[in-house]
Amino acid sequence: MRDVLIFPVSSEESIVVASDNSGAIGEKDQDAVKVSYETVAYYSFRVAVMECLSAGAEPFAVILQNFCGDGAWEGLVKGIKRGVGELGIGDLEISGSTESNFALQQSAVGLSVLGKKKGNGGTEKIVYNDQTVIAVIGSPLVGEEVIRRESEAAPLKLFQEVNSLGDVVTLPVGSKGILAELNGLFFSKVFSDMDLNTDLDIHKSAGPSTCFIAVFPQENAEEIRLLAGSYFYLLAEGF
Repeated sequence: MRDVLIFPVSSEESIVVASDNSGAIGEKDQDAVKVSYETVAYYSFRVAVMECLSAGAEPFAVILQNFCGDGAWEGLVKGIKRGVGELGIGDLEISGSTESNFALQQSAVGLSVLGKKKGNGGTEKIVYNDQTVIAVIGSPLVGEEVIRRESEAAPLKLFQEVNSLGDVVTLPVGSKGILAELNGLFFSKVFSDMDLNTDLDIHKSAGPSTCFIAVFPQENAEEIRLLAGSYFYLLAEGF
């Protein structure tokens, strides 16, 4: 199941809202993972914008909730703009709020991406058949792995390219892991470990969506394999 809310605003258009948050990641002394606030916001934006794009929406605004203090705001916005630049999105508004009355001992950030989608329907579960191919693009990484093994994370631009292809359904993988996300995607199939042939840990958290699921017909397999290159991991083919 997708982590988005969809609000019909007319018979022709809907607003899609996707969110992410992080805690104990940042520049404070008691943070569990020490990274810049630019990095924190970049990866939070990455999660929410991937969810938004995957649901078929075009992002138009970001709402930032900053619990790291006034001094963090500039770095957080810089991280969002880094992701916006990678996607080539123009005129994306950024707004939000900072908790400046009280200081937290650890960093905390919440972020929502708003997008516009044609039509007013939701995101339906899909059918699995003998022509269905399922792949994971990127590796599941969490915590300090995201920094140390950044080259294994699916690039945001690659996600955008795969997501834009016809007959391809994408789903970013979050903290529940690949298998859990996969079993929220289909209504005609429930997968177990035995159904999936991969060296990836299908139960591990993918942190800030360092990998995503791609579902497509057999005829698209070679195109997507070539596009994804070393990030491509086959999970299952129709049976």
